[in-house]
Amino acid sequence: MSTTTSPTTNPTAKQSYYDTLRTLSEASVDQHFQAFKDIKWDDPEFHLDPNDERFVLTDADEIGRHEWYKSLSKERQIQIGVYRYAQIAKVGRQFEQVLIAGVMHHLILAKDGNPEFRYAMHEVTEETHHIQMFQESVNRFVENSGVDGVAGAPGWFAWLAPLVTSAGTWFPEIFFVGILGGEEPIDHLQKSIMRAGGSHPLIDRVMQIHIAEEARHIGFAHQYLEHHWQQMNPLKRRALTYLFPVVMRLLCDVIMVPSKQAREDMGIPKDVAKEIWWDSQDSEKLLRDLFSDVRLLADNLGIRKGPAKLVWRALGIDGRAARYRAQPSSAAV
Repeated sequence: MSTTTSPTTNPTAKQSYYDTLRTLSEASVDQHFQAFKDIKWDDPEFHLDPNDERFVLTDADEIGRHEWYKSLSKERQIQIGVYRYAQIAKVGRQFEQVLIAGVMHHLILAKDGNPEFRYAMHEVTEETHHIQMFQESVNRFVENSGVDGVAGAPGWFAWLAPLVTSAGTWFPEIFFVGILGGEEPIDHLQKSIMRAGGSHPLIDRVMQIHIAEEARHIGFAHQYLEHHWQQMNPLKRRALTYLFPVVMRLLCDVIMVPSKQAREDMGIPKDVAKEIWWDSQDSEKLLRDLFSDVRLLADNLGIRKGPAKLVWRALGIDGRAARYRAQPSSAAV
């Protein structure tokens, strides 16, 4: 699909959208981070000690809040915490790689003069540094903990990556839904950890950078979908209406649920894993909370109603929409 604007698009809305893109581009120029410049990797404060109690998971992490984890010895809690942070970083790195590849597929058809191209390239630049800082974190976890490696995303995600990234060309709208399906959950998790007091200084620094720049990336994806929805043909609109929650749910599991190998490495029993993802009242609430922002987006598009709403309910991600983007979740179940 071309990134040109349909003649039927409201000129004022188009100009407002393009002004937003220019603002985002200027923000990326004025405030951006580099993985090996803005993180003091060799600072003694950032040294990763596998016996550091700051790696104990808090209630901000779904593993940390489970009674099984709380019942473990402090030593075992630290070991699992070390692996968990590395596993999250590894999956984040893999997701960002898929995101970059899909955006590149999308931009191959971009027309001259379209500010989408400039901002999307700023985002790709930032995501490249995210990949570097995520993988460097993993490398240092592995080096200092003595493990052979850390399991990342499920195998099927890696094998399907070429098909997923090609959607950037043939169905970019669903690809941008996929961007949100991965970015919204990890953004929610990282903000929850930081609100709870953070963790190790190196982890906190990585999360601070990621949260700051992901705010722009998530905002762009929301704006892109709202702008391009009016240009889609009826068939694509119908497909996106029903695929929107499905893609969200699938990619949420890629980001939030450790792969079978990762669960085995952390020693999480199968019955415990089932409760954590997503078969308990607490975990069901977490799953709903992850998507309050995208429910707002879906409502703005007018696609979370009628038969489509049943899909949201069946997938466990329906509920009240956020009143505004990044609204903190309530404590009520």
